[in-house]
Amino acid sequence: MNWLREELDQLEQAHLYRRRLVLDSPQGADVVVDGERLLSFCSNDYLGLANDPRVVAALRQGAEQYGVGAGASHLVSGHSRAHHALEEELAVFVGAQRALLFSTGFMANLGAVTALAERHSLIAEDRLNHASLIDAARLARARTRRYPHADVDALRRQLGMEKNLALILTDAVFSMDGDVAPLEALAALAREQGAWLLADDAHGLGVRGPQGQGSLAAAGLAPAGEVILMGTLGKALGVFGAFVAGDGELIELLIQRARSYIYTTALPAAVAEATRAALRIVREEDWRRERLCQLIARFRAGAAQLGFTLAESETPIQPLRVGEASAAVALGDELRTRGFLVPAIRPPTVPAGSARLRVSLSAAHTPEQVDQLLGALADIARNAT
Repeated sequence: MNWLREELDQLEQAHLYRRRLVLDSPQGADVVVDGERLLSFCSNDYLGLANDPRVVAALRQGAEQYGVGAGASHLVSGHSRAHHALEEELAVFVGAQRALLFSTGFMANLGAVTALAERHSLIAEDRLNHASLIDAARLARARTRRYPHADVDALRRQLGMEKNLALILTDAVFSMDGDVAPLEALAALAREQGAWLLADDAHGLGVRGPQGQGSLAAAGLAPAGEVILMGTLGKALGVFGAFVAGDGELIELLIQRARSYIYTTALPAAVAEATRAALRIVREEDWRRERLCQLIARFRAGAAQLGFTLAESETPIQPLRVGEASAAVALGDELRTRGFLVPAIRPPTVPAGSARLRVSLSAAHTPEQVDQLLGALADIARNAT
């Protein structure tokens, strides 16, 4: 017990202690946290679908038809007609032969990587990959090479005469910086090496590419051959869950081997029905992506005028790097006193010395709300000088 207290005290002293927010409202541009109304710029609900009435109605109707729990894993009795239809629709949407539902993106990455890599194989992964990809490589017990961020030439040099490369793992859109992986070059290298490329497009699906088909489509690629897509359903689609898409035999192998698929209860069929409704909206309502692009450009122009150093991101993720964790926490706290919710992102989520505010934009925001955030940042900067 003394060790536990000491560990917690050290986190507190280093400004790395994490506290949960308790929301009293649905997701949206305006939220209520512990009774306080705030303008939120920290959600991954990029298209504003998490509280869309059509998605809510589909969830309600799905619950009336299928109940509220799946009852079992997909391979026992938990795989409903709703799950099956969603998998087929997701596969068509991203241009794959098949798609396979998982309960979370973390579980999808764990399941795919551990099913495809063996102890004596080699995994190469970007240094800034999401924790789920890092943990998946560790759990696979394969040899791992972590290459400099988005540097395909460096990866090629690292591989040298290496044998048994099984997988190249990368975020498609990096969750803390918002930049995009060089997917076309990575796919070409995977093809040369006889390996798979697994692209985690949690933050690109629904936002990038034609009709929101994602980062692979934006790069002229599809989940086929050596290319595997992992997409989440709880960000731009506003619901919950994840999927892996690729060739039919790949998906069949995951059904047989992916432990995080085999040994867990399926997500509720009602959630699958809600996701089907969200997917239709994503395909049909291009105005959401158009508005989002306009808001991104507006924020970047305003932040640059204020002297912030911006990341190379044209995605909804716009990090404002502060440096030390204490400074990031102080800036986030100051924004909250002014009515804005933009929590600090600190190590170990990001490297030491690169703590930041991760501004997340949504089609649910208005231009006026973006201007209000920029105005608050400008006021804080003036008071600091």
